[in-house]
Amino acid sequence: MVRNYESRNKEIKKGLYLVSTPIGNLGDITLRAIDVLKKSDYILCEDTRVSKILIDKYAIKSKLISNHKFNEKKNISKILGLLKNNCVISIISDAGTPVISDPGAILVNECVKNNIEVTPLPGPSAVLSAVSVSGFSEKFFFYGFFPEKKKLIEDDLKNLSYLDSSIVFFISSKKINRAIPYLKRNFIGRKILICREMTKFYEEFIRAEIDEIDKLSFALKGELTIVISEKKLDKKTSQTLSESDKRMISTMINKLSIKEIVSLINQKNRLPKKIIYNYCVQLKNEK
Repeated sequence: MVRNYESRNKEIKKGLYLVSTPIGNLGDITLRAIDVLKKSDYILCEDTRVSKILIDKYAIKSKLISNHKFNEKKNISKILGLLKNNCVISIISDAGTPVISDPGAILVNECVKNNIEVTPLPGPSAVLSAVSVSGFSEKFFFYGFFPEKKKLIEDDLKNLSYLDSSIVFFISSKKINRAIPYLKRNFIGRKILICREMTKFYEEFIRAEIDEIDKLSFALKGELTIVISEKKLDKKTSQTLSESDKRMISTMINKLSIKEIVSLINQKNRLPKKIIYNYCVQLKNEK
C-alpha cells in the first residue's frame, strides 16, 4: 500500500531520526527529510561546514552538533539526555545514509537500550546507486571502506573471493592504485565498476576487466565506490570429483561431518557442493 506523506504543520514524534542526505547533487534530498530536519531541535553531523551547505540551501534553522568518529563516544551522554527530555534529534552524514560506514551506530545502540524511538528516513545511497548502474548481480555484499592493514586485505579479500555475488567497497582515490594488485590477485576473471562524483555534473563510471585494470589511468579525486562483479562460471571446469578428492573424502568420512567435508573440498577446488555431498552420502551408505 502506498501512502502519501503530508507534513503541513503537524508535529513529528520525539526521538532520533536517521536522515539520508544527497551523495552529491543537493536536489536529491527528499521532502520528508527537509521537513524532519526543520522540525529537529538538533542535527548531529560529521562536519558542520559540509552540512551547513545543505542546511542553508533549504533554510533549515535547527542547531548543529558536531558528531564524528573522534567524539561520538564523548557525545553519547549529552545526546541521550536531550532525547530523554523529549527533544527531536536528527543525525546526518556528510553524504548518503548515516551509520553506514559513518558515525551513528553507537548512538543507535544506546537508543535501543534506552527504549528511545529510532526512525530511518530512506534516501540517497552510494552503495545502491553503484550496484544499480553496474549491470552486475543484484545480490551484493557491502564491505564498507577497503581494509587498511595488509593482513586484513589479504585475509578478507580471499574470503570475499568465494562469494558468488557483487561486492561493494568504498575507497579513497589516493589508495586505489595500492588496492589494484590485491583486487587482481583475488578476483581474476571478474569485472569492476569504479564510480566517482556520482550524481554530480562530472560523474564518471569506469568499467573494466579486473585482469586489465592496470592499463587504465587513475588520476582521480575524492572518495570512490567500486563494485566487483559476481563470479564468472567456467564451463570448462570439471564437474566431477578427482580420484585424489575421493581418497581425501574417504579418510575424512568417519572423522568429520558431511557438512564440514563439503566445505573443505569446495574451498579446495570450487566443485559444486551438491556433487561433493552426494558422494559423501554414497560413501556413508556403503560403509
